[in-house]
Amino acid sequence: MTVRIPLPDQAQLTPEIAATLGKLPPLNVFRMMANAPASFEPIINFAMSILLRSEFDKRKREIAVLRVAHVTRSNYEWTQHVAVAKSVGVSDNEIAAIGVDGAVTGLDAEGNLLCRVADEISRDVRLSDEALGAIMDRYGVRQATELILCCSYFNMLSRFLESTRVELESQPPLASARRGENS
Repeated sequence: MTVRIPLPDQAQLTPEIAATLGKLPPLNVFRMMANAPASFEPIINFAMSILLRSEFDKRKREIAVLRVAHVTRSNYEWTQHVAVAKSVGVSDNEIAAIGVDGAVTGLDAEGNLLCRVADEISRDVRLSDEALGAIMDRYGVRQATELILCCSYFNMLSRFLESTRVELESQPPLASARRGENS
């Protein structure tokens, strides 16, 4: 038997948290977050700011998110974001290139840079001066900051998912998105 933090059942949820969960996709990650009621609304709002309100391009964001998921070995994050990445135009070949060990070199120059940024934040905590300069030149202050914030958030999320041992849903949003089936 694997040790894991259990997902809260409906009776354990406050009415406010239950209402918020009812507005979100039925994902175990959100349900697990409900185990920390004081942090639940702020973390959901933070996630939505990155996913829905950032100026940073969604396709580029998903390349970075997938790379974070690969580097941190978060199967849950990888599986969910393969589906999201496909929905914003990331191809199966690109997904396979993102999921390699070692430096990503199989994408275009921008994709390789996005993966380098995700690698450095995930592995080294701090971006190199060269990588920071490259994203500031390419994206400007706001979008470079949003990219760094995105990679940082998904690093936190992968650590949360893996440490609490959130299980994939029995019926993931896109079953074909499971790691290895189309990548």
